[in-house]
Amino acid sequence: QVQLVESGGGLVQAGGSLRLSCAASGRTFSTYTMGWFRQAPGKEREFVAAITWSGGSTYYADSVKGRFTFSRDNAKNTMYLQMNSLKPEDAAVYYCAARTYGGSFYAPESYNYWGQGTQVTVSS
Repeated sequence: QVQLVESGGGLVQAGGSLRLSCAASGRTFSTYTMGWFRQAPGKEREFVAAITWSGGSTYYADSVKGRFTFSRDNAKNTMYLQMNSLKPEDAAVYYCAARTYGGSFYAPESYNYWGQGTQVTVSS
């Protein structure tokens, strides 16, 4: 079992920054690929970023590439999403997720553990 708890969401002006955190329980956290997804009202959940178990490889949606940075600290069972140059279209509920089996990094159905989400609001 893996439990995930996100934090760090809030209200920020366009152009500002936020850092989301995701704390994980479970001794095998370090072996999992982890992902961030987001869901805006009336829209489907969409891929934001993924990171391999070692942190050696990261993958980003085109819409956030160059602005968001995904990192993980396996010693602390925590991962981070640094979000810079935020835009109103980045506003959504952000979810962290763990992928314990195979499947595409980009597909939410490949992830079998999810946090409860944290709200990010960006004012224009």
